[in-house]
Amino acid sequence: MPGRTDSSAATDRPDTAAPAPGTPAARPPHPAGTTPAASTVRRSAHRRRTALPRLLPARPPFARQLRRIGPGRVLEIGCGDGDTLAACAPGSVGIDHDPRAVAHCRARGLAAYTADAFLAGPHARPGAFDALLTAHVLQHLDDEQVEELLRAYVPYVRPGGGVLLITAQEAGHRAGPDPVRFTDFTLLRAFAASAGLAVRRTYSHPLPRSAGRVLRANSFVLVGQVPPG
Repeated sequence: MPGRTDSSAATDRPDTAAPAPGTPAARPPHPAGTTPAASTVRRSAHRRRTALPRLLPARPPFARQLRRIGPGRVLEIGCGDGDTLAACAPGSVGIDHDPRAVAHCRARGLAAYTADAFLAGPHARPGAFDALLTAHVLQHLDDEQVEELLRAYVPYVRPGGGVLLITAQEAGHRAGPDPVRFTDFTLLRAFAASAGLAVRRTYSHPLPRSAGRVLRANSFVLVGQVPPG
């Protein structure tokens, strides 16, 4: 399995520090062929509100990450209340398991669907999007569900398009709600490899990796790429 990489202050320097004591160990994904349907996603992005992150830019969420994958149309899995989706290019689409979140996004004038509605709708065309984003979702799924989710939705990204996988670090993981297991750089790289993605970069955001043990907003970020056609 690929080694863990990280960056301090959003640089490309590797971080070889071991996880904090008590952090659940990462485990490789299960073999393909036993995955449930992608519509079994149980949790959408969990928007955390704490005093400390108010010192950091809060709107739009993940704007810096989105710039790394270009200005095109984004397919966001776990769009929640639509704050990130609203910052994406016209033509972007959100998917969420919660019909109330979908209704909220639509009330804001955003294109959003439940998983089944998306698959039956006009936006579900192979290669229709320039990038895929899923933030604070994967830690709420087991390995089979993560693999199934990526297999289900990566084909809707054009060849050469970007993929952003974002998960919580220790403090955010402990805060919940109900994470299945700690999803660090090692697991993110394994999931990317299973989905056939090239890993362009991994880094800690918004602060260096060490801050993740106390700052709920700190996240693991993997920037991947769909292989060019």
